[in-house]
Amino acid sequence: MKDDHPLLEIDSEALRAAEFMQAQELLGGMVGRRIVSAQLEETRISIETDDGSIYYFYGFMGEDAAEAEAE
Repeated sequence: MKDDHPLLEIDSEALRAAEFMQAQELLGGMVGRRIVSAQLEETRISIETDDGSIYYFYGFMGEDAAEAEAE
């Protein structure tokens, strides 16, 4: 069976930069609100504020390369 969808190459640095920019925007929107809950989940971090909003952060779950080499 022929696959008509070639694999996409993803630039990990560009993806990391985009995730960082999105996190900055979300954090900027949280200014003045109180955090009532923060959960470290398997693939993301969720933060709930006092107005009931929940924010999800992805892309920060990897381990530090220097830390991994030290083990």
